[in-house]
Amino acid sequence: MKMETLKRVKAVRSKAPLRLGFAGGGTDVSPYCDLHGGYVLNGTINMYAYCTIEPTDNEKVSFYASDLNEEFTSEAIAEIETEGNNILQKGVYNRVVKDFCGGKPLSLKMTTYADAPAGSGLGTSSAMVVAILKAYIEWLNIPLGEYELANLAYKIEREDLKLLGGKQDQYASAFGGFNFIEFKKSDVVIVNPLRIKNWIKNELANSLILYYTGKSRKSAKIIEEQIRGTKENDADNLEGMHEIKEIAVEMKNAVIKGDFDCFAKCLSDGWEAKKKTASCISNQYIEEIYEFVIKSGAKSARISGAGGGGFMVIYCDPTKLYDIKNKLKEKEGSVMTVEFTEKGTQAWTIY
Repeated sequence: MKMETLKRVKAVRSKAPLRLGFAGGGTDVSPYCDLHGGYVLNGTINMYAYCTIEPTDNEKVSFYASDLNEEFTSEAIAEIETEGNNILQKGVYNRVVKDFCGGKPLSLKMTTYADAPAGSGLGTSSAMVVAILKAYIEWLNIPLGEYELANLAYKIEREDLKLLGGKQDQYASAFGGFNFIEFKKSDVVIVNPLRIKNWIKNELANSLILYYTGKSRKSAKIIEEQIRGTKENDADNLEGMHEIKEIAVEMKNAVIKGDFDCFAKCLSDGWEAKKKTASCISNQYIEEIYEFVIKSGAKSARISGAGGGGFMVIYCDPTKLYDIKNKLKEKEGSVMTVEFTEKGTQAWTIY
């Protein structure tokens, strides 16, 4: 895009959906997926990461993460140190300037926020990177499709910023909808969008409760233990990972067919298998909440994402959903229901 066109832009906005991980989480993390291949089933929901870029002519770069109460301002330079606050904004800026601007700095003000905190188990951090990238793609007219966008977001997080994690969140947020995603050697990722009948999606949405435990967590410790277990061929770790992968296939088939008894069983079996892969995936508080919701009438439940805290996904008969939500109000966390979304990340320009 020509510089005079860039100057006419008042703002570029974007949003990228968060996701519910139903099965397979952890098998998208290297080296497991490189050695054994990974499968993940997830669906995006009506919670988002948001980004606004406002072009400026003051030769400065300003980042504001409203939800984190973080801000950073510097002279417009080609590469910003990625320490301290606003590391996601810094990391994406550096890569965009390097790869798409020939090293020429950009002058801008960026504001970001998300509907869920980092560490919630909904892929918030990766969705934020996808949203920020999408805003730059819109502003600078960068020719990247969903695969290229997701892969670049992954590289920024895992390679540039050295943040531990898997690959599913970037692809879920870029593509949107229900996806069965395959992870193979050499960073090969295949996204299989699932054509799920409307009645199945409606039934599933009306059977799920999201309960925020009130405790966000850093997933790095869990992922470090999983990576170490894979590298050391730890029997429990590998058994759990293999089971998780098999359950992802079984749950995909259950969702396509509308076999909700099988879905509920897969949700529980996947949670039990996941707990084999790292010691800190669950804790006393999580187990107490799990037992509470099962005794309250839920069929199954699991923590979304890496584990250790964040959101619990609870599956129940729709006729019991209201009662279970009311009972959960006795606890310290917060309760919400689910609405699935079909679209991936989006961006638009304000002139």
